[in-house]
Amino acid sequence: MMHPSKAVTQTHALTETDPTHDGAANSLRVVRLARPGDLPALLALAALAGPGMTSFKPDRAALEARLTRVAATVEGQAPTAEQGYLFVMEDVETGEIAGVCGLEAAVGLEQPFYTYRKDTIVHASRELNVWSRMLTLSLSNDLTGYSELCSLLLDPKWRGHGNGALLSKARFLFMAQFPERFGPHVCAELRGFFDDDGQSPFWQSLGQHFFKIDFDQADYLTSIGKKSFVAELMPKYPIYVDFLSPQAQAAIGVTHRDTLPARRLLEQEGMRSGAHVDIFDSGPVLEARVADLRAARDSRYLSVNIVTTDDGAPAVAPNAEPYLVACLGLHGFRATLVTGRPERRAFALSPLAAKALGVKQGDRVQVLPLKPPRAEAV
Repeated sequence: MMHPSKAVTQTHALTETDPTHDGAANSLRVVRLARPGDLPALLALAALAGPGMTSFKPDRAALEARLTRVAATVEGQAPTAEQGYLFVMEDVETGEIAGVCGLEAAVGLEQPFYTYRKDTIVHASRELNVWSRMLTLSLSNDLTGYSELCSLLLDPKWRGHGNGALLSKARFLFMAQFPERFGPHVCAELRGFFDDDGQSPFWQSLGQHFFKIDFDQADYLTSIGKKSFVAELMPKYPIYVDFLSPQAQAAIGVTHRDTLPARRLLEQEGMRSGAHVDIFDSGPVLEARVADLRAARDSRYLSVNIVTTDDGAPAVAPNAEPYLVACLGLHGFRATLVTGRPERRAFALSPLAAKALGVKQGDRVQVLPLKPPRAEAV
């Protein structure tokens, strides 16, 4: 949770629902790069974020600076340490902004990216014939240079109908199209466990003793890039987990209940929990090699075939399934979720979907099934 654009990372609640059951049959959502005109909508979305989402707060100056940074990144004018992308999900019919998500090209290059690394230490006495194995937490910068999935937030009224899946997974299509813009590895910090009173047992047992401030204040300081206090105040030596409260021990690596659907979406794409957790709430950090992500392995690039039925309605192929479809290109990147099925070297799109993506007959698009084959699904 230690990057100014922070991911995930506190990721908020998403709900997976079959998009074919969407009641808005004549409307589509697209995910596209954010632009300056989105600022009012982004401020309204950020107001919905709760504690723990350090990378997307209702701060006008910070959001303006982030949109400027996105533009500089796309134009190739930002140094690697400052490169980042912010995407919005827009309803094609109404123009309403329903959600936001982000990508950072490389974390920790300019300001430290802190996590706790879980290690095991064994103590043994031959004389007493006693040995013990103990879990420790060590302050770490191991993920320096990783790309990061971050700032995932969906307006609650837009949950369902595949919207959360589209918002989360469109970023993987983007990375698969432009792997040269990212590091070889990617990570995502997930929001950790909070009790029914909104308190983090891990913070109460550990962090507050060193920082002498409350969780929200520490969270805010890191969100605006003021991180020197972490190195100044955090313990320099490994922390024995057995010294923490039972509640804090049980919370290590546990995902917040509202974030579990978002975690499943990331795991479907190849992300896995590793040896690192967040230093404030001990939420898990998911990791993967970018080349091993499902979008990098399984995306197909097919020609657009715009099809309608005699009555003008979109044609639906037999055995059709939900697919993520993205147009090709950096500046005009757009992704949507449709129901269809690849036919030879083409993919059928309705006129509405083709217009939403900005493609015409014969253009090439990136295509990926919404979910992995059942045998691969997590």
